[in-house]
Amino acid sequence: MNSHRRLPVAINEPILSYAPGTPERARLKKEIERMSRETIEIPLYIGGREIKTGNIREVVMPHEHKTVLARFHVAGREELRLATEAALAAKNDWEALSWEARAGVFLKAADLLAGPWREKLNAATMLGQSKNVFQAEIDAACEMIDFFRFNASFYETILNEQPISSPGVWNRMEYRPLEGFIAAITPFNFTAIAGNLPGAPAMLGNTVVWKPSDTQMLSAHYTFQLLREAGLPPGVINMVAADGPLTSDVLIRDPRLGGVNFTGSTATFQSIWKSVGENISNYRSYPRLIGETGGKDFVFAHPSADLDALRVALIRGAFEFQGQKCSAASRAYVPASVWKKLKPALVQEINELKMGDVRDFSNFVNAVIDRRSFDKISAYQEFAKSATDAQILAGGTGDASVGYFIRPTLIETSSPHFKTMREEIFGPVLTVYPYDDAAIDETLSICDSTSPYALTGAIFAQDREVITSMTHRLRNAAGNFYVNDKPTGAVVGQQPFGGARASGTNDKAGSLWNLTRFLSPRTIKENFVSPKTTTYPCFSES
Repeated sequence: MNSHRRLPVAINEPILSYAPGTPERARLKKEIERMSRETIEIPLYIGGREIKTGNIREVVMPHEHKTVLARFHVAGREELRLATEAALAAKNDWEALSWEARAGVFLKAADLLAGPWREKLNAATMLGQSKNVFQAEIDAACEMIDFFRFNASFYETILNEQPISSPGVWNRMEYRPLEGFIAAITPFNFTAIAGNLPGAPAMLGNTVVWKPSDTQMLSAHYTFQLLREAGLPPGVINMVAADGPLTSDVLIRDPRLGGVNFTGSTATFQSIWKSVGENISNYRSYPRLIGETGGKDFVFAHPSADLDALRVALIRGAFEFQGQKCSAASRAYVPASVWKKLKPALVQEINELKMGDVRDFSNFVNAVIDRRSFDKISAYQEFAKSATDAQILAGGTGDASVGYFIRPTLIETSSPHFKTMREEIFGPVLTVYPYDDAAIDETLSICDSTSPYALTGAIFAQDREVITSMTHRLRNAAGNFYVNDKPTGAVVGQQPFGGARASGTNDKAGSLWNLTRFLSPRTIKENFVSPKTTTYPCFSES
């Protein structure tokens, strides 16, 4: 105890290639084959207990939906209440541990994931969420490892932020976890987000009730097992599958709620915020609300844009992981002069993208997450087909007979306010509005004002004055802004992630700013030489 501990220096986890002949490819293929053949049972994990409710739902492969990967138990009102009590019961002992001991759990988890757990989390993410090998690697392995390592480093930096002290006085800051429990509600699309939303507040001494998405339960289960192997004590994080409305009714209305860490739809987060507002007088402390929600992310090209760079950014930004990223490129503004040259090669390459099962590593595109998503995206395709001010240039079809496959779809519209230029689709659909080269100022204003969201955006230009001007003009349109790059792929410690407007609270996951939201600072002043008289020198007459 009598030493000042310094954590290992955080560095971003290298991305493995999985190229033919590599050992990691062979290991992953073997794990995928093993996991594909089994159907596991996933209980609720509450206070060190495994609880089976008998209310069962299934995890299927989105790309082969007849194959059941897991059956998981769903919590009711009583189980959600038990999870809350378990989190609160574990809080005192967990908070009392040294900060290094708590950080050590997640540092160990990071190293386990970098080593023996890598194939397991990647395989679960590929099979359960239909991510290709590269998308799984940068998410379930690298990003989650980065979150755990960098959060520990950010925590150390925060603790070292201390006030100055005048002579005879010792001032210090104590960074306490929030009172109460944290509700972490996580999405299907990123395994790393699902691990970070409960993990980040837990590292800081909070205890958590974690509700993963039903369609992410397989990788959520293995993430929880990883944390248990890393030494996470019972009750610190309690994992419960549950329906959203019931979760809100039980957890969000609880007077002991300390905060909500949420990633998901704008409508759901607004509902949570409304529920908190309606119950504001009942809480012991004002709950912290941290949310990352929707996006209608843009690419804006200038006439000086590099055509090849723009083409690659549009394809990768719009169609990687089937466009199921809150940061995915969904609308593009391209000068008419550039579009004329760009369109043929862009259409050809989109039509050539390979689509299919994740177990074939050559497939660029896989399945969307479920039938509901398939139907929603298909409806947008049908709308575009019947529109008079738009045409489908590539894709526009889908097939749900074996898996939920949607062909990458490119729409060209003559209206910057076309439906698919405004509404979040969350699928592999990109709409391009070719604008008059002379109308760039007007089009920048349209780009800024068309969508209620402000998550990510990208500009393409070679002229430095233009880059500076466009960056300024669109300064409120995106919380993560990219110059000559696609608007996806934020890296922990490099591009802290989050947006404002209808896209969330912009609390920047992957930075120390995010961690401060789960801490309640206390200022302590200790007077070494206390005053012994009541009056001050200025009270004297002479």
